[in-house]
Amino acid sequence: MILIYSHITSTRLQYICHFIFKELMGVDFSITVDSDEFTNYEGVKINYSDTEIQNSKFKIQNYSLLFDEIIIIQEIICFEVNGVKVFFRTHNSDFPFDIFAASFYLITRYEEYLPHEKDIYGRYDHKNSLAFKEGFLNLPLINIWVKDFTKALQQKFPSFRIQDLKFKIIPTYDIDIAYSNKHKGLLRNIGGFLRSPSLERIRVLVGFQKDPFDSYEWLNDLHQQYNLSPLYFFLVTSRNGQYDKNILPHKEAMWKLVKQHAKRYTVGLHPSWQSGDNTSLLKEEKLQLEAMAGRGALSDLPDLRSGLNGITKSRQHYIRFNLPAGYNKLIEAGITDDYSMGYGSINGFRASVASSFFWYDLENEEQTRLRIHPFCFMDANAYYEQKQTAQQTAEEMKHYLSVCKKINGALITIWHNNFLGTAEEFKGWKDIYEEFITLAQQ
Repeated sequence: MILIYSHITSTRLQYICHFIFKELMGVDFSITVDSDEFTNYEGVKINYSDTEIQNSKFKIQNYSLLFDEIIIIQEIICFEVNGVKVFFRTHNSDFPFDIFAASFYLITRYEEYLPHEKDIYGRYDHKNSLAFKEGFLNLPLINIWVKDFTKALQQKFPSFRIQDLKFKIIPTYDIDIAYSNKHKGLLRNIGGFLRSPSLERIRVLVGFQKDPFDSYEWLNDLHQQYNLSPLYFFLVTSRNGQYDKNILPHKEAMWKLVKQHAKRYTVGLHPSWQSGDNTSLLKEEKLQLEAMAGRGALSDLPDLRSGLNGITKSRQHYIRFNLPAGYNKLIEAGITDDYSMGYGSINGFRASVASSFFWYDLENEEQTRLRIHPFCFMDANAYYEQKQTAQQTAEEMKHYLSVCKKINGALITIWHNNFLGTAEEFKGWKDIYEEFITLAQQ
């Protein structure tokens, strides 16, 4: 067990120590304010204070952030250690920066609580972020820091050992436009044809050709081949709008699609754009998906993968959420795991970490029960926002694979079924995805 001395303790310090030591290192820890207890302890110990204590082998000068009870602008000056950016420099310490305070700042998204400009969709603009400004958005910086921190501790305490995490890849899919032409109804197809006349649309509707967005069986074969456990997030709003354009949930085809996937995989809710401002609508959509996933003979049977007794996973449509209101709405609706932590405008590590964590609510100064699963790559970002070709995106994905493997992190990717079908505009993207999945198994 690691013993940490601090002049006082706090919920912030308890939270970040639990994440770093228990979750990333797999070791127990305890925090003490008793200097005598700390002095007499014979195991691995860290003096996290400005106080000089006898028999203290490892000291980190603390930064005030973890002992504040307010949210205020922090003075952050970045510098490099071991080739990566760090901040909250320490002096007369055995580690060059306050890893606890710096990790807390990033993982809680502290900067998103401060005054900032939003993007055109009303979201936190990635250009405001420290990670973007300082050029480390493409790195799981906290995981890298903890790896270096572990080595520093082992130099002082050679017997210190951690439990190595295992790299894992978690493919996830957002189904917000289930089909391009099929099941949209006569009026929508006539309107679509008049806007863009297409022989393909006619061939699909008369059954001579597969819908170009229908990649479901191909994906299932890929998952079976590599024994993958993907997550599917379904948008099931009862009425469409400017940003919600899926097949409506009352259509038999949509029921069938959800039910098929709920039998095979874990399904979660893709809350609509409309529900972003309406908690009641969010709850209605959750109930709708629960009914669809458990329809028919399955309705009375529990299914631990899909949560037929209650959908508990979600990812926001357009990654539309703001802190803390967005996460509080999910908690109120009964969501326990959210996969929205990333940007809908650029790829990278929004919280600078490639591991899941419990959300810390800075307004109420408490760790919540909502577990956050950050993603670092989304096909729509690469295509629409970063304007990349399929091959450029293949190289970007290799980077994320490489850095996540080095720190034994969790690599979560987002793909949409329309990118992986036969639509001409996404030609080549299906191929790079299959190559990526194959490479990830090596």
